[in-house]
Amino acid sequence: MEIRSLGRTGLKVTNLCLGTMTFGNQADKNISFKILDKAFDAGVNFIDTADVYPIGRASYEIAGATESIIGGWLEGKRDKVVLATKCFGVMGPGANDKGLSRKHIITAVEDSLRRLRTDYKDLYQAHQFDPSTPVDETLRAFDHLIEQGKVRYIGVSNWRAWQVAKANGIADRKNYARIVSVQPRYNLLFRMIEDDLVPMALDEGLGIISYNPLAAGLLTGRYSKNASIEEGTRFGLGNNAGILYQERYWQEANFDAVKKYQYWCEEHNYDPTTTAVRWVTHQPGITSAITGASHPEQLEASLRAADRGELTQQELEWLDGLWFSLPRRREFS
Repeated sequence: MEIRSLGRTGLKVTNLCLGTMTFGNQADKNISFKILDKAFDAGVNFIDTADVYPIGRASYEIAGATESIIGGWLEGKRDKVVLATKCFGVMGPGANDKGLSRKHIITAVEDSLRRLRTDYKDLYQAHQFDPSTPVDETLRAFDHLIEQGKVRYIGVSNWRAWQVAKANGIADRKNYARIVSVQPRYNLLFRMIEDDLVPMALDEGLGIISYNPLAAGLLTGRYSKNASIEEGTRFGLGNNAGILYQERYWQEANFDAVKKYQYWCEEHNYDPTTTAVRWVTHQPGITSAITGASHPEQLEASLRAADRGELTQQELEWLDGLWFSLPRRREFS
């Protein structure tokens, strides 16, 4: 497992990060522990979660179940793990039970620490941008948590490049802790971040922790465009989560691209899952790729991507063609 610095910080993380959004829904506690054990035993030291997980949950009442599972597993291992979590999403019925206001952030961090059974978070991330809250209010709240020792570093997920740059400009001017990392969606079928977010992160020295390296499983070849959507898969999740993934990936052009990719992998004797994850980890600026599972066996091919195997320039150019051949849609997250 390769160890990398998170941006310009001294924090060291593995080039693969275990994503946990399935814990508590697609994977029960027992299965979740097995997934965590498998990743940890393989050398993964980086775990990413969020207070709103698991995805596809029936209601906000289940929010936090994933953190509770991780908290149970962490006993005796806390100092061996870099733990990242997020806040922003709906955690209750009240008007202040979501967003990035100081009120919600302070409440969210305390609840999250309790569920995770720890005194601090290595990386605390804003899950989305909150246009209803002044950025300086959000940054001051995060800075306060760092001063208290409850958070070590702050990052953001699903923010645009200009939003990150603006926030760090405010942080520099007001002497608040800076954002040190971004967490965007990125894979062979979705590379819009290369236009602005990646160049900004490289210039500013920010770490990039990318998610969805397998395009919700599409790049594994598991799905076909003529098949019905299975309940319990990423595309069939409830609470509109499945609809979100369908909108992102369930299009004919993507299925056609994946079919070409499958043939290409067969010709080169490459595993599609391993290759897709490895491609992400070797892209400029990427610190770590988040990969998850709903069963321990599903992690095996992804974990193999952590080695230093390189794709040739010719292979990289062919893989570029998958993205360049897709129709462009106006979307970001």
